[in-house]
Order: sequence, then C-alpha cells, then structure tokens
Amino acid sequence: MTTAPDDVLVTGYGVLTAHGFGEEALRTGVFAGRPAFRPVERFDTGPFRGRHAAVPATAPLSGVGPDRTPGQRETLVACARAALDMAGLAGHPRVDVLVGTQGDHREVTAFWSARQHGADGGVEERVTESLPAALPGLVASDLRVTGRRLAFVNACVASANALIHGARLIRSGRADTVLCAGAYLVEREFFAKFDSGRAFATDGRVRPFSADRTGLLLGDGVAALVLEAGSRVRARGGEPLARIGGWGIASDAYHVCQPHPEGQGLSTAMTTAIQHAGVAPEDIGYVNAHGTGTKINDSAETAALHRTFGTAARTLPVSSTKSTTGHMLEGSGAVEAVIGLYALRHGILPPTAGYTAADPACDLDWIPNEPRTAGVRRVLTANAAFGGVNTAIVLERP
Repeated sequence: MTTAPDDVLVTGYGVLTAHGFGEEALRTGVFAGRPAFRPVERFDTGPFRGRHAAVPATAPLSGVGPDRTPGQRETLVACARAALDMAGLAGHPRVDVLVGTQGDHREVTAFWSARQHGADGGVEERVTESLPAALPGLVASDLRVTGRRLAFVNACVASANALIHGARLIRSGRADTVLCAGAYLVEREFFAKFDSGRAFATDGRVRPFSADRTGLLLGDGVAALVLEAGSRVRARGGEPLARIGGWGIASDAYHVCQPHPEGQGLSTAMTTAIQHAGVAPEDIGYVNAHGTGTKINDSAETAALHRTFGTAARTLPVSSTKSTTGHMLEGSGAVEAVIGLYALRHGILPPTAGYTAADPACDLDWIPNEPRTAGVRRVLTANAAFGGVNTAIVLERP
C-alpha cells in the first residue's frame, strides 16, 4: 500500500434496505434498478393520503419473525457487526461509535398513544432508550466497545455528517478506528408528517429527475461503515475497501424546507469535497445524487451539479438510488456511501429507476432504468436536508 498515515480508509460495512440485508441485496435490488415500494402494513395508513413506502416483503434480519419489525437498535447492531467482521475487527475493544438518527419513534408514538387513551403508556425506559442520544451508547454496549458515542440529528444529512466527523477525527489524529452509522425505519410519525406536507408520490412510485415525477416515498435504510487511519490499517495488515478523499458541508441559509433554486449550498458542499480531495471536477466518475423525486429538489440539484462540474456535467453519470430504496432520511448518507463503495469495487453504476421522460430543467445523464458498467476511480455522494444543510463525500479506490 502507498497510503499516507493520515489517510481515512473504509475497511468494512454492513447495510440494510428494503431489498434486504447485505451486499447481495444491494446487487439484486438497487443495482438492478428494482424498486422496493409496496403498501405499508406495519401501521395503519387509513388516515393518510399515502399508502406506499420501501419496506421489506419478508423479515429483514435472521431470527426476527415476519410479524415483527426490528428496531433501530437491532438493525444498527446487525450492520455494525457485519462491518466490524468485514474489517477484521470483531472483538476490537476501542471503537468510536457515531450514529445519525432521529431516534426510534415507534416507541414514543406507542407510549403517547396509550397515554392519550388512558393506558399507562408502557415502560418509560423503552422510550428513553429510543431517543437519539441513547442509541450510540446502546449500540456500543451491545458491541462491547469503548470510545466516543455521538448522535447526529440534522435530518437527511445526519449519517453523512457522522461519516464526515469520523473522517475528521481520524485525519486530525484524535481517533484511529471509528464506526459511523445511520438509521431510519419507516414509522407512523414521520410518515404522517410527510403525508400532511403532500410530499409523497401520488402513484406509489418515485421517478427522480423525470418530467412526470410526483414526489418522494420513504424507505427503510440502515448502514454502518468502519473508518480507520491508514497507518493503523498498514500496521495490522488490513485490507482497505476505499479512501474517503474529501468532504464538504455547506448551508443554503435560504428556506426552512426548500433548497436554493440554483443549488448554491449543495454546489458549495460538492466543490469543497472535490477540492479537499485534491482533484478536479472531471476526475469524478459518478455522482450518487440526493435525488428525492420532488419537482423543487431535483431541479435545484441539477443546477448545483452544473455549477459544480461545469462543462464536465454534460458527460457525468449521475443517478438517484432513492428511486429503488426510497428516502431513508437519517440513514441516507450512510446507505448511499455503501452504494458508492459497491460501485467502486464492482465497476457498475446503479440506475435511476422509473425514469420515463426528459425534463428540460433536469438535463443530465441520469443512467435511466438500467445499470451501467464503468470502472470509475472516484465517486461523489451528495445529500441535503431541511434547514438548508448540504453534504458531499468523495470516495476513491485505495
């Protein structure tokens, strides 16, 4: 290996989406362009306009019955164990745990619903354990690791921020092994909020960047990635999967829930990440876009890509994998980083599923409907969130 001591290397990951658990589920789902949207049955959707989300058809984890949805703690631990096993670090005691999450709202909803109807609301400890600040500690305890335990709660960039903060800890010499994760599982409270905002696609399908797109749909998404200092990986004879070459964070400061129409904040984040990686825009071989499938987001993101990549944008392959996974909220950044890793390792770019018609406001190469073989050297993954926060991460072959 020729990596520098302060390189930030990815050495393992675990991932769960509505397609299932692990890398094979990504291959047959996301990379095959197969949407995972179906009617939601884990709670009553009768009061809502929307009915669909990307949720698994069968039990997503071994040992969990089909009549029970595992919680964020269980799924985070499963992904973290898979990541540590892949990295060859099972049983390693000193690992920082950074998690992007808004907490497991199923317990909170059940508690207050019971109180509203005169019941005792169940065990309050279960509510406390479901809060964002508690989850990193619980995951670390289940894994029997010590180290920092931090929660990131800034909506749809939460787990991307966990990854960026983990990379900063390593680059600055404050840590050598960091587990960065993110989680969202479709539940009633956030489903109701997006439904009341009329954000959901009206026909149960997500078509990012397509002229006939009608909105987003939510989806289950959990992932964990092991980041290590290059010096540590070399010392223990580890095998790096990718290098985190650069990252960027920026704010639109424009609107509470709408992006800047010209994508200024997202463009700043992407430009910063590319510059931080020490490469030129044309050195990026693929972009995994935020791509929610809403009219406003997709046109603003297209503008941001033009601002960032200039003339190189015309031939740059871009796709939105939310067309198959749905919007995984706090889990998006971590899951989509794993998707970027898969693209790097296997030389295949995931498509934008459901694409039907070109939109003049979205005039880029969206890899429509079918995967594409391409041996790229670097990928960029971008995320944005309410409040105008934006992130971008550049992943490179080691």
